[in-house]
Amino acid sequence: MLLYILFSIAIVSLISLVGVFFFSGFLERHLFLLVGFATGALLGTTFFDILPETNETSIVLVGILVSFLLEKLFWHHHHHYEEHHKHVHPAAYLNLVGDGIHNFIDGTIITSAYLTSIPLGVTVTLAIILHEIPQEIGDFGILLASGFTKEKALFYNFLSALTAFAGGLLVYFFSFSMKTLAPTLLAFAAGGFLYITNVDMMPELHKEKDTKKSIQQVIFILLGIGVIWIGAQHGR
Repeated sequence: MLLYILFSIAIVSLISLVGVFFFSGFLERHLFLLVGFATGALLGTTFFDILPETNETSIVLVGILVSFLLEKLFWHHHHHYEEHHKHVHPAAYLNLVGDGIHNFIDGTIITSAYLTSIPLGVTVTLAIILHEIPQEIGDFGILLASGFTKEKALFYNFLSALTAFAGGLLVYFFSFSMKTLAPTLLAFAAGGFLYITNVDMMPELHKEKDTKKSIQQVIFILLGIGVIWIGAQHGR
């Protein structure tokens, strides 16, 4: 059983490397579209994947406030050291934290499904893969838009994905206690994602003044939402 779990989580984690297919220069030319897709993907993940699984709305608020405080701290750090380091927007680190929590939860979901039955575990893994592909593309775009190099974005996105192993193993060895903690972690991740989309991503989209490109951004926001919605429907 444990081998099934680890193999499934490994496949899901490798989805984080999907950004390697965009090293041809496509992202640089169409980054404004990818930011739109990422915004839609984060909103879709929050409203179609995470919030339906948790009723702890107060924790969502805590996630938003903690994200605000973390961004304040990151801004202070970069302002103090910006003459020695290349500036990276705090949204990158906030997204990594939120995505790490979300991947942690994915690991707990996969393990919980396998502990119920192997066929259910396989089905849940496929559903997670379906929604992880667009989400990871969006995450990669956020890191690039925030100032990460392509190599650094790929590396840190992959590290964030590895938290799924921690979630999976904790559920496997401590299944009863983790079942009560998962909704709280989900709610916290939702707050973080809402903060990123509303405070960091959407203001970035508003900087685009060209009418044609703005329309394209709206289309890609809807595309990101739609792809996540389809994945969420298949996951039910």
